[in-house]
Amino acid sequence: MIARARLVVDGITGIGGRGGLRPEAGEPARLAAGAGVPVVAVDLPSGVDADTGEVAGPAVRAALTVTFGTHKPGLLIDPAREYAGEVRLVDIGLGPELPPEPEAEALEDADVAALLPRPAAESDKYRRGVVGVAAGSARYPGAAVLAVGGALRGGAGAVRYVGRSPADTMVLARYPETLVSSGPPHKAGRVQAWVVGPGLGDGPEAREAVADVLASGMPVLVDADGLRLLDAERVRARRAPTLLTPHAGEAAALLGTDRRRVEESRLASVRELAARYGATVLLKGSTTVIADPGGGPVRVNPTGTPWLATAGSGDVLSGLTGALLAAGLSALDAASAGAYLHGRAGRLAPAPAMASTVTGALPEAWAGLLEEATEAGNPALSPRR
Repeated sequence: MIARARLVVDGITGIGGRGGLRPEAGEPARLAAGAGVPVVAVDLPSGVDADTGEVAGPAVRAALTVTFGTHKPGLLIDPAREYAGEVRLVDIGLGPELPPEPEAEALEDADVAALLPRPAAESDKYRRGVVGVAAGSARYPGAAVLAVGGALRGGAGAVRYVGRSPADTMVLARYPETLVSSGPPHKAGRVQAWVVGPGLGDGPEAREAVADVLASGMPVLVDADGLRLLDAERVRARRAPTLLTPHAGEAAALLGTDRRRVEESRLASVRELAARYGATVLLKGSTTVIADPGGGPVRVNPTGTPWLATAGSGDVLSGLTGALLAAGLSALDAASAGAYLHGRAGRLAPAPAMASTVTGALPEAWAGLLEEATEAGNPALSPRR
């Protein structure tokens, strides 16, 4: 019967369903999938967890989900998001009954536009923000180039790069406006935020660079190799903001678990990381999620494309987000705006995207959001000390 249908409406379970579909309930879903009949899910696909985005067993794969009252976290966060298809929200007047603070939130263009710093007539490079980048090594010099490029395209007033040959030569050749020094980081000059880790390696100099940056009183973003060299107690003891940007494998190592668990429970994993390290955490992946150590809603990034799963893409994101930190955004807002812009740039870059073409697409991604900022009357970048 299902095989002869033109459309299947899924209402097997509601938002209280847990643990995947039981065998007798899963059979109609299997038949619909096998016949290729489009499915419209009511509120959310049956078998997915509405609160966490986890999928613990068989579940309906919908072409369209019509959800009521408010978006459920499971419609925003993978793996459940992949089961929802296109999502349409229908307002049924639940607003007054909803809790004052959501479990998760997704920013839109206007939200991010309001966060973006813009230079005013009296701005200088320090008012715009100077970001230090400690990245790259003899084995991975390209990581330094990509991180510096992301920082410059992230609106930094200046970028101070700390590294040695051949990375320093490559950075200067590609971006002559970069201020280059050979280290250690604390001797590089005045910065207002640090990015440390991309392509850094794990030798003594890499360890010293991570320790040096964490000892600074500035906001710090730690990525890639820097995450493997972290001293958890030192991170928790910092008073300045710390932002960690792991992918699922790195998050698993930080949590002492396996990658599959992280990918299956992104919401719980990012919250656990933020609480354990006392830091803001941006967990990269098919759904990028961001959590603050003090709690509050987890932010879910709605932009992006699978083409961003390419070597060096995360290095660009690190530099971009570090520039926003240096401009004075909180770690949560810098991570949110950075991920959002990075996702937009990934969509704008010619397919198949490369990290360098994502960097090249950032100005267009910025331009679209700055138009939103102008219309919203976003104030100019406030002066920095």
